[in-house]
Amino acid sequence: MSTEREALRLHDIVENIERIESYLAGYDFAAFERDGKTIDAVERCLQRITEAAIKIGAERMAEISPRTPADAVRGLGNRLRHEYDMLDLPTLWRTARESLPDLREDCLKALG
Repeated sequence: MSTEREALRLHDIVENIERIESYLAGYDFAAFERDGKTIDAVERCLQRITEAAIKIGAERMAEISPRTPADAVRGLGNRLRHEYDMLDLPTLWRTARESLPDLREDCLKALG
């Protein structure tokens, strides 16, 4: 079981993953890349996810979700905050569709 502060951050991660899942429901990549509002919403949720994961700490996140490399989370967060003009939509799409479901499952497991 996680500490109270950690649990709040894990809940933030889960909540933002669920938001992304709802934003992308029924979308394929072509629809996603045409919808600026959804792109912005997904980016913002990913920022929150990476910030919460960074605050939990790389070591602890590696224990919680070994399938999600901590350095990749930190790197994505840095790009979202500081190099947003260098982000590519295929990376956002793959992250949302391929990586986040595992992270959500692992966070829920850690929450008990």
